[in-house]
Amino acid sequence: MNNFKPYYAVIFTSTQATDIKGYLVMAEKMENLAKQQKGYLGMDSARNEVGITISYWESLEAIKNWKANTAHLFAQQKGREQWYNWYNVRICKVEREYEFTLE
Repeated sequence: MNNFKPYYAVIFTSTQATDIKGYLVMAEKMENLAKQQKGYLGMDSARNEVGITISYWESLEAIKNWKANTAHLFAQQKGREQWYNWYNVRICKVEREYEFTLE
């Protein structure tokens, strides 16, 4: 029997500015802080020409609380002022998932 419970994904897609001094340190700090938030389920990230970070949450309320976190608000401000040329945030409900692993 499948015990899958729907959850939410926040998809953050971005392109970086040329001046990203301090970005990697802040990204690591935000990931560690997110892990401590109630309702946090995990994160996947890839950074190349376009950066994509997907964080997973139990509820919309948990996402709202993370968005309002003081340290996260500071990181958002730095991102708009210095690190990003563009970004887009999508919030999606995950109702089903599956995966493949070659073993």
